[in-house]
Amino acid sequence: MMIREPVVAGAFYPRDHKQCLAQLQACLDRALPHAGEADPLSGVDRIIGGIVPHAGWVCSGAVAARVFLALAARPHPAVVVLFGAVHVMHGPRASIFPSGAWETPLGQIEIDARLAERLCGQTNLLESAPHAHDGEHSIEVQLPFIQHLLPKARIIPIMVPPNDKAASLGAAIGRTCKSHHADVVFVGSTDLTHYGPGYGCTPHGVGPAGLDWARHVNDRRMIDLILAMRDADAVNEADANENACGAGAIAATIAASKAFGADRATLLQQTTSAEVLRELTTKPMRDAVGYAAVAFH
Repeated sequence: MMIREPVVAGAFYPRDHKQCLAQLQACLDRALPHAGEADPLSGVDRIIGGIVPHAGWVCSGAVAARVFLALAARPHPAVVVLFGAVHVMHGPRASIFPSGAWETPLGQIEIDARLAERLCGQTNLLESAPHAHDGEHSIEVQLPFIQHLLPKARIIPIMVPPNDKAASLGAAIGRTCKSHHADVVFVGSTDLTHYGPGYGCTPHGVGPAGLDWARHVNDRRMIDLILAMRDADAVNEADANENACGAGAIAATIAASKAFGADRATLLQQTTSAEVLRELTTKPMRDAVGYAAVAFH
């Protein structure tokens, strides 16, 4: 059996089992609604898909936890189809990890090999390429949340390049899952604008004004597109405005969710790494990465 070992444990999240659980719980605690806070998904019986960030847990873990807590509060899916961003060398076709398991500090989580095989048979946009995942982190950092909150779920990891095939891929996967009556949820992984001198992106200057523009204007452009479920426009939007590193994952997740029956999207949280880190340090922030949690239903 092929086992994909963790590559960012000890960096993006703890490598030690107990420390991993402790930090995971801290993320979940931060994601819980405050007293008197309205539940934006009140009355929603089923979540079909979601968008989560994939930075280190200190910065983005609580945002991702919003989506996974929402999934855990409803009947648990049997399979989580994970659409990941691509930060490594990769070809034009999406790469699926077709069988075996992925390992994290919390143990192993199994691939749904049967459903993965069906997906590969339904579209030529998907390539069985497990080693494409060797150095990519955008899916890995989500897995402990699934293991902890959806302990019986299996996964299907798919890296989605940001190109004009991403939405078609997602739609084909959504249709296939629906036609086979698969008990699935689709989760896409992306961060938003990487702003500041550390990222070589300062069109509105260095400091508070630039960070404010990145959050309220540039990130919001992509978030509004996601909320409108405009899967076909996600990659072009990111190309034009550099406001998502996982635009292929966004497009695929929206399209798959729509094909499976979703017709609404709800924003659960928006923030940036600068806002999170201001609670931990008094140093002025020059760089920031945007994060959003969205549910499709």
